[in-house]
Amino acid sequence: MSTWRSNENPMFRSKFSEDIFKHKYQHEGCETWTDLARTLANDVCGTLLTEEEVNELSNMISDLKFIPGGRYLYYAGRENKFFNNCFLLKAEEDTREDWADLSWKSESCLMTGGGIGIDYSVYRGSGETLHGTGGTASGPIPKMQMINEIGRRVMQGGSRRSAIYASLNWQHKDINEFLISKNWNDVPVAGTKLSLGELKEKDFNFPCPLDMTNISVNYDTDWLISYWETGEVGDVFRNNVRQALSTGEPGFSFNFFDKENETLRNACTEVSSADDSDVCNLGSINLGRIDSVSELHDVTELATKFLICGTLKAKLPYEKVYDVREKNRRLGLGMMGIHEWLIKHNHKYEVVPELHHWMSVYKGVSDKVSKEFSDKLSISRPVANRAIAPTGSIGILAGTSTGIEPIFAVAYKRRYLKSGNKWHYQYVVDAAAQEIIKIYGVDPDTIESAVDLAEDYERRIKFQADIQQYVDMSISSTINLPEWGSKLNNDETVEEFCKVLARYSHNLRGFTVYPNGSRGGQPLTKVTYSEAINKLGEEFEESVETHDICDMTGMGGTCGT
Repeated sequence: MSTWRSNENPMFRSKFSEDIFKHKYQHEGCETWTDLARTLANDVCGTLLTEEEVNELSNMISDLKFIPGGRYLYYAGRENKFFNNCFLLKAEEDTREDWADLSWKSESCLMTGGGIGIDYSVYRGSGETLHGTGGTASGPIPKMQMINEIGRRVMQGGSRRSAIYASLNWQHKDINEFLISKNWNDVPVAGTKLSLGELKEKDFNFPCPLDMTNISVNYDTDWLISYWETGEVGDVFRNNVRQALSTGEPGFSFNFFDKENETLRNACTEVSSADDSDVCNLGSINLGRIDSVSELHDVTELATKFLICGTLKAKLPYEKVYDVREKNRRLGLGMMGIHEWLIKHNHKYEVVPELHHWMSVYKGVSDKVSKEFSDKLSISRPVANRAIAPTGSIGILAGTSTGIEPIFAVAYKRRYLKSGNKWHYQYVVDAAAQEIIKIYGVDPDTIESAVDLAEDYERRIKFQADIQQYVDMSISSTINLPEWGSKLNNDETVEEFCKVLARYSHNLRGFTVYPNGSRGGQPLTKVTYSEAINKLGEEFEESVETHDICDMTGMGGTCGT
């Protein structure tokens, strides 16, 4: 089987990788990936590292061994340097002034191109008395909907749709309403015979409550201790599980013991903080392209230095973000290509002793370098160093498995918006799988995928829990599941899922699931390897009246699994 290679960007493994680069990141002065890598290394670290280190860093990025977050890639060589992917906001007081301030902060952050995450737990429940006016409180959910609407109207950095996250404490008065706030399936639409869910299936961009917002419930130490003492997860947790298994949301935010106050999360939930206006600063090591522990050591060292440099160079939307960044200097050095690494080393999707060793090197070097390099620059030390992001777009660039996720499928059909309202699709053989099949002669039918593991969700949960010990913030990972109502995912399986998730909860920081078909416009559909091979490289226009969420232009949705 031949492997696709670009003349302009020979390090890319697929045409789709190059398409992502050209549509999202290519611009004047950064016509090739190598150009962009060189520009970015100099933009961020040119005055803070030696010339040799800058060159080494440029080569690492060019070789796709380390890839900074998408905002770094987008703003490389541009006048504005809004390098940060997300901002973490907090409803601090239940006052009119805070409601207004939260809206202003949200809009300011979204306009830079960064996503936002907000914890609303401080807002009083709906119907409670407002002593100042004698009226009654609206509760947090209407405010979430207001922020969702701001996100709908504000194009992030003028280049992509908004990414928003909202959370609420499990003991909040409005938690039951929150649990079902995104259950659109049974909500009728006036003047039609359709529900919101059915219209969303036909057109992903059709507006629904909180449709631009990912939601999660915050569980604190009180919940964990209650579970340990009684063995009962409680009605809120049980209802949370049922909603997640049927609709995909809400997710679960676990904030226990010394992390109890870190309820603020970014849009993809991997960065956590206790401080309003904190910021995430992301980059990912591509384990699939690293050949030895010594090379991992070197890449981790320079990647850590790069992100520290980013805390000195990134432009921010308002003054408080600068103050909090100076205080925390939070890094988010993550991993991708982990499943590719496992396949190349003839391992199943589990954390084997060799992977434990590699992850301990990643942890140890990032901790050591962050302290030493910060001291050398006479700046505050980072309060946290590692978070594993989902790496949707940059995982496609690298042609590897995203984050800690298993390969979605060896072969699949990917649908996307290319221009205007024209939706297209391509048949794809996973780039990492293709390389492994070609180089190592691996049988495609033997490669485990997320679709395969949908029937063995405990292995996915355990994998995430095992990796968490090497991460001082959180991991963004979404467990694929069979569709709701199937033999393995229905009302009868809820209780067992509760038990499994609760058993691992103390080793997790966050958790989400995606039941097959639970959201309109599903971007990826598994196909056979032979079907994809026969149609590889061809592009097809969508012929049915439906829309999708994968948008290569960044203007109609998100691009990820």
